[in-house]
Amino acid sequence: MKRFAQLLELLALTPSRTRKLAALTQYFREIPDPDRGFALAVLTGALTFRNVKPALLKDIVLREVDPTLFAMSYDYVGDLGETIALIWPHHGQQSDLPSLTDLIELFNMTSKAELPKLIAALLTQAGINERWAVVKLATGALRIGVSARLAKTALADMSGKDLQEIEEVWHGLKVPYLDLFAWLDGKAERPHVDQSARFHPLMLSNPIDEEKDLGRFDPKDFSAEWKWDGIRVQLVLGDGTVSLFSRTGDDIANAFPDIVENAQGVAVLDGELLVGKDFEPGSFNDLQQRLNKKVASAKHLKDSPAFIRVYDILFDGREDVRTLEWTERRRRLEAWLKANPQTRLDISEVLPFADWDDLAAQRRQGADEHGHEGVMIKLRGSPYVPGRPKGYWFKWKRDPNVVDAVLMYAQRGHGKRSSFYSDYTFGVWKGNEIVPIGKAYFGFTDEELKLLDKWIRANTLQAFGPVREVKKELVFEVAFDSAQESTRHKSGVALRFPRISRIRWDKPASEAATLADMAVFVAAS
Repeated sequence: MKRFAQLLELLALTPSRTRKLAALTQYFREIPDPDRGFALAVLTGALTFRNVKPALLKDIVLREVDPTLFAMSYDYVGDLGETIALIWPHHGQQSDLPSLTDLIELFNMTSKAELPKLIAALLTQAGINERWAVVKLATGALRIGVSARLAKTALADMSGKDLQEIEEVWHGLKVPYLDLFAWLDGKAERPHVDQSARFHPLMLSNPIDEEKDLGRFDPKDFSAEWKWDGIRVQLVLGDGTVSLFSRTGDDIANAFPDIVENAQGVAVLDGELLVGKDFEPGSFNDLQQRLNKKVASAKHLKDSPAFIRVYDILFDGREDVRTLEWTERRRRLEAWLKANPQTRLDISEVLPFADWDDLAAQRRQGADEHGHEGVMIKLRGSPYVPGRPKGYWFKWKRDPNVVDAVLMYAQRGHGKRSSFYSDYTFGVWKGNEIVPIGKAYFGFTDEELKLLDKWIRANTLQAFGPVREVKKELVFEVAFDSAQESTRHKSGVALRFPRISRIRWDKPASEAATLADMAVFVAAS
């Protein structure tokens, strides 16, 4: 466990991607099985503990520490793991913790009633960095700047294997990845995974540079489709089996039985998950209601039936067609859907266009009249390549909506931002009061963050743990993709993808937008 704690500490304190990669590579090369496999699972979010939640950890600490002292410390530090590591009052004779493998087994085997006693003993036994690692391990909230992609890149560097080869087998493997490491160490063949019956890494797009890209691209070499406002999914259809995965490989089949129970055939399909009747997409807010549920309710199935707007095919039957050009894959997709009639799948429309100006006009019209997010532009000759290859797929999003809103609350960030108030709740006028419409935590520079943090500390009205209510005087220009009706906000309005566009130090709060102003954006969505 000591080496894993040292690794987490290094990763958390190192901003350099190169140094993180080197640390991961060294760890995977030197640590034996199965510890390195369990570490890989923790780092990539593949391992969670059912009974260990942040609330349980807080309760354990509050049994030993004054609640006010803990609240003030948590407010100052901004990270639960670091706060517990520093404030834990009992320091017994430090000794080695169990190995990472044994510790994970303890968490899994210990009953919920006995967990507080176990965790308290571990915290007392451990040093500060190990206490921090224990909390991070237990909650899964690492926040150390390591993505699954970076971890896989480290495996490639460690072994000399191609990253795409690792991606190809990744989602067919099980923790603690013994067969994966045996292959990476050169002691066994590549793990066998049924390529037509598991999740495959998705091909992603790059934002279009209107000035640079459109000036050098020939429109005749590209196709275009609407950019749908849902979530990216992969539907895997086998012989009598159906799986539905999110873009990160999470199995979401239980939340969408209306799709899984009605899809048929053999294929691996890529598309957009939407909700709505008769293949008419509803709002993202309607979809969000279902995404928040692990199991679909009868009401959701009736009021917000789900469907997939398919736009690519990876396996036609059991034939891998990813190396074929987009044009041929599109022909295969159309033929497959014709041969396998579906009630919950339809095909994404291809938009004919004469030139980029013509497509730009359609993009604007689609956003204004139908609320489309924009258009997707795809090279007709592109294969289906996992990751984000350059030059193949592009997203040309609609111009963002903008509204002037007033800062209401600020909350401490996490990780490198734990010392700053960096999460902002903002609102608009409703009569003489300001009501919240959204929350944002990006769109500003590091220098602007320091200025905002200073302003918030000087203009706090009252504090609620890590949250501060501030004077309603600072205006943000907030950019967002769309606005929708929402029962979760007092205003009745929620913004889609809000971000801080500008800080309006010069603008009085009295000139910020009103709830009536937001009605225009809601109606357009």
